[in-house]
Amino acid sequence: MGTCLTTAEQRAMEVPAASVKGGGGRRSDEEAPGRIAGNGAGNVACLFTRQGKKGTNQDAMVAWENYNGRSDTVFCGVFDGHGPHGHLIARKVRDILPSRLCDLIYEDCGDSPTSNSDVSTLEENLSPYADAECRSPTLAGQKEHQEFFNAMKESFRKAFKNVDKELKLQRNIDSICSGTTAVTLIKQGHDLIVGNLGDSRAVLGTRDQNDKLVAHQLTVDLKPDHPREARRIRRCNGRVFAHQDEPDVARLWLPNCNSPGLAMARAFGDFCLKDFGLISVPDVTYRRITEKDEFIVLATDGVWDVLSNQEVVDVVASCSGRFSAARSVVDLANETWRFKYPTSKTDDCAVVCLFLNKYEVTGGLSGQPGYSPRMPALSGITRPNSKRVTPDDVDDGSDSNVSGDERSLDGFTRLNTLLALPKFGDTSPTKK
Repeated sequence: MGTCLTTAEQRAMEVPAASVKGGGGRRSDEEAPGRIAGNGAGNVACLFTRQGKKGTNQDAMVAWENYNGRSDTVFCGVFDGHGPHGHLIARKVRDILPSRLCDLIYEDCGDSPTSNSDVSTLEENLSPYADAECRSPTLAGQKEHQEFFNAMKESFRKAFKNVDKELKLQRNIDSICSGTTAVTLIKQGHDLIVGNLGDSRAVLGTRDQNDKLVAHQLTVDLKPDHPREARRIRRCNGRVFAHQDEPDVARLWLPNCNSPGLAMARAFGDFCLKDFGLISVPDVTYRRITEKDEFIVLATDGVWDVLSNQEVVDVVASCSGRFSAARSVVDLANETWRFKYPTSKTDDCAVVCLFLNKYEVTGGLSGQPGYSPRMPALSGITRPNSKRVTPDDVDDGSDSNVSGDERSLDGFTRLNTLLALPKFGDTSPTKK
């Protein structure tokens, strides 16, 4: 994502990527066994990201198998940065959130419940369609699962709060008008907890009563115009409206200044808006995995802006070699960007695919692809009026040397932060 800062302002604020490592004297998780934070695949997950045409890749991702030393547990997350330091914040959160969350979860929750309950979901979602309050479902006879979910939800919220505080104290990363989304999950046995912040998304591929593979959205896109989000923002004197040049994109603005125009209602960082309705409290949901649930796709909005949930599920299901599923989704998203928005610059894309059934992705990073008989082979994916999409060797751009000042306002509606704030002490308005 990009901003409207001038080239000089961007260069003045640029921080070397190396400065992201470390923080508060605590060890990063970069060398942890089973952790993948770049393009690749493990035993149950595959990951792929590709830089768009707007500058530095601001997307980050991680899959951590054997999370906390447990063979039945995996952590996954994708992070979509925005603003001049968005790429640094996304990588910083990727590197510290899993361990902060791990410390809290296994201090507060211990093991997950082992009940063989028939209850498949235990979700506490915001309604994307109605102005409804968040309500907890009734769980008659499921006290153990409810207690586990409540403890996990509290741990997620504490961890996100603590990470946001760490970002504010970072000397080498300016997060006043930069930030990141986060959609994360922990799967432990058959228990799935999803924590969402912003407008990245998690989608489940599951079988319906007719054994058809269908998409089920696990998260709500937390946009400023969602009724519950908008009420909170307005209570805090923030403003929600769309810019005249993009009437379909609601944005969050300061009370007396048309800045910064953030296209989400929750995020890490963006401290200029934290007193005006922006929060870093994740929406946390629980689901009991069943044999009908096959895989989960986490992706940034560079994917969801151009592909539907069902299209993404169909792409993953069509891959005979699961190690290539994440890349196939990104390939199709890139092709669809060029088809749907020929005058716009392609957005960054990051995808994590987590497979839930017994078939493994590969035998390891260098192993052969696994195969599920329920996922037929398809050597390529085609779309109407578009060329055949097949994997190709493209640099993911995650450590690109292209600086943020080379971003363009082409593809105006694809920006997450429309206007940037001046530095503290500068009272002059930021000009578009």
